[in-house]
Amino acid sequence: MKAIILAGGKGTRARPFTDFFPKALIPVEGKPLIDHIVSYLSSFRFIDEILIVSDFKGLGGQIRHYFENRINGTKIKFVQDSGSGTAGDLLHASGSLKNTPEFLLWFVDNLCAIDIKKMTEFFKQNKSLACIATRTTRKEETGFAVVKDDIITEFKEKPTIKMKMAECLGIYVLGSDILKKIRMKRSHEELNLSFDILQELAKQGKVSAFDIGKKPWLDVESPAMLERNKKVVKQIIKEMK
Repeated sequence: MKAIILAGGKGTRARPFTDFFPKALIPVEGKPLIDHIVSYLSSFRFIDEILIVSDFKGLGGQIRHYFENRINGTKIKFVQDSGSGTAGDLLHASGSLKNTPEFLLWFVDNLCAIDIKKMTEFFKQNKSLACIATRTTRKEETGFAVVKDDIITEFKEKPTIKMKMAECLGIYVLGSDILKKIRMKRSHEELNLSFDILQELAKQGKVSAFDIGKKPWLDVESPAMLERNKKVVKQIIKEMK
């Protein structure tokens, strides 16, 4: 099975840090974010190749330089960002996905020790064309209050809440047939995977949701986010080892 790491985003939420290096290289517990992800994916023996998609002609070149001289049991291939959206990037990398019935897609700012084996099995059992990691509970970063008749009756400090809708995380298992769906719309200048491709498939019942339950997950939007969530970060990194 092959895995694709999308690391070509501009990282606008992490500025001014990402004016000098890509978000993928934000330091997390002593090494770059993308190194944790590559090491974790490599721990699943059925993943035999990892494709890293980024703008290697720009800041992404730092990612290539970081990995070039590192020894890793899993083969790493670098694919130039197409600049045509998330779905366009998949099409651009499709030459490396031949004879692959399904593949993993991981957006680089996602940090989670998700069980890829179970998620892939879930994808196959549901016979879906796409499977997205989701969660329905979230630990808030701020304090909340219980209000009754305009009076606060109780304070809840950073509670874990049950969300009304499932939150989609940036980790997917996709059937290779999804590339055909993207090719049908390749006349578009830019294609967003979620809105231009998966939205239609969802209406056809072809997208399944793999709930991560209480497993911690973090959107590494910036170094500031990591600083505010030190305990969560340490827990995730420990689970990823």
